Amino acid sequence: MRDVLVELARRVAAGETVGVGTVVGTFSSAPRPPGAAMLVGADGEVVGSVSGGCVEGAVYELAQEVVRTGAPVLQRYGVSDDDAFAVGLTCGGIIDVYVEAVSRKSFPELPDVLDTVRAEQPVAVATVVEHPGWVGRRLVVWPDRVAGDVPSARARDAIADDARGLLAAGRSATLHYGPDGQRRGEGMAVFVNSFEPPPRMLVFGAIDFAAAVARLGAFLGYRVTVCDARPVFATRTRFPEADEVVVDWPHRYLRAQADAGRVDERTVVTVLTHDPKFDVPLLEVALRLKLGYVGAMGSRRTHDDRVRRLREAGMTEGELAGLSSPIGLDLGARTPEETAVSIAAEIIALRWGGGGERLTRTAGAIHRAT
Repeated sequence: MRDVLVELARRVAAGETVGVGTVVGTFSSAPRPPGAAMLVGADGEVVGSVSGGCVEGAVYELAQEVVRTGAPVLQRYGVSDDDAFAVGLTCGGIIDVYVEAVSRKSFPELPDVLDTVRAEQPVAVATVVEHPGWVGRRLVVWPDRVAGDVPSARARDAIADDARGLLAAGRSATLHYGPDGQRRGEGMAVFVNSFEPPPRMLVFGAIDFAAAVARLGAFLGYRVTVCDARPVFATRTRFPEADEVVVDWPHRYLRAQADAGRVDERTVVTVLTHDPKFDVPLLEVALRLKLGYVGAMGSRRTHDDRVRRLREAGMTEGELAGLSSPIGLDLGARTPEETAVSIAAEIIALRWGGGGERLTRTAGAIHRAT
């Protein structure tokens, strides 16, 4: 939904009613995750995707029908791998797509949602997708307030509590309740679309490799910061893809960010300086924080020397186990750009539990749940 949010808000603000299909459930080899969305404008223009192309045509027609009737639809697409081409979901997975008509009347909180996302603050949109009489009702949940039109106080409280839990974890998911919001029971399904701030990538060391890492990090959706204590190297001109370029001692900057609550378990740290006076103090801080990834560049000799210095500084074996060094996967990378791909591949593999093997040499599910 983040991909189409700005265009959706622009069209709705202009008085248009827009058809929107959102992936609310996935099974097996689904091509896109929950929250992926496709917008169908009144002029027939399409923005976004729910399946990477497999069932876009069917969703397009359904969205137009939903705009005409005003009745939202929860539709399942996909069959087994053997006859996937007959339905159109060529990967063989299964997706549930909720298709609705969005207008000023149906989603008055949309401008507030967009303002929150632009401010990089957390917000979740919880939409009832199954219920005897509430389909299409929604709550907008911020950490400190709730807006929306779910009629039951019990359901409202349950959905808000659970939506905040998903928001804190950075997850979008479908929740199930009894018809009045009972924690146990069936009768109501609510899709919670979490708009958490983008994860951060902190690139320490303003070298040529850092420019490539910053560029790829931005491509992957990270908010990228390049930090170096040397002002002659840490310049905006050298790192145009970074969201910010900071001149500071790396360990001091990271500690300040941690104290301010600006790093979390999704934060990625790459240490590219391979200079002990920068690396060791920085890694002493980084490896004692709960971060998503900490990687350090250097040869195996540099790695051995770095680990020895960290042990002498009092780091435990458990803390050192969190260090990815030498950084990246074994791709045979040589250039800065190839090395950046290697680093990004390792980050993705650790995030989703991948092994870094060629898929042709593996068996079983391609996509992992966690």
